Parts: sequence; C-alpha cells; structure tokens
Amino acid sequence: MRHQHGGKRAAQAAPEHLRGDRFYSPAVDIVEKSDEILLIADVPGAKPEDIDVQFEDGTLTLHARVAPRYGEGVEFLRQEYGVGDFLRVFHVSEAIDAAKISAEYANGVLTLHLPKSAGLRPRKIEVAVKS
Repeated sequence: MRHQHGGKRAAQAAPEHLRGDRFYSPAVDIVEKSDEILLIADVPGAKPEDIDVQFEDGTLTLHARVAPRYGEGVEFLRQEYGVGDFLRVFHVSEAIDAAKISAEYANGVLTLHLPKSAGLRPRKIEVAVKS
C-alpha cells in the first residue's frame, strides 16, 4: 500500500491548502495480518458522521471534517491546535477485497479493515494419510 499526502511528512502535520480549506495529514499505522491489512488513523475532533471513506479504482481516500472548537472573536493567549480537516489518500493493491472493506471509529481513532482477497491469504493444506 502506497500513500500520498502532498509530499509532507506526517510527523510535521503541516496543513495543506486545497480548495481554500486547510487539510492536515492524519498520522496512521498500517498493520498487516494474515487475512487483512489494518489502517489506523488519528482524526481527533471528527464526528463519525463527518468521516468520509471512499474507494475507487484502487484509491482509498480518507476525509474527516472537523468543526472549529471555538466561535468567532476568541482571543487566544496561545493557540497550538490547528483548525482544519484531515485528508489522506492511499493507493491500494489489487490484493484487497474492495467489497469487504469496513470501518469503525472510537475515541478519535478510525480503523479501516482491508481484507485480503481469498486467493492471497495463506492457508494450511492438510496432508491426507493413505493406508
């Protein structure tokens, strides 16, 4: 699985500007298991109904909208939390069964389950004993 995020390193979390809005690249972990690949993304502040995951032509797009924390006219003594949405794009291998991709969200963490195609999963072959 390859990913794109505007050439920015995820650790920098620098905002990208697209269509006039600010987008941040969420930090992700990608874990390979025998039957699936897990993609775990941090999207703090997003509500489940504001998370959009799309898969088309081998491209997996994750977009999470985040509402501003404060109303207008707030005077900050210090502001470190960036306001903007999360956006990340991944190029997914054909080894993934696209029809079975699923997602779950809890405590600011989005987990995508990308099942491997049945033909690519390891399987144990039983050895028959002939008498």
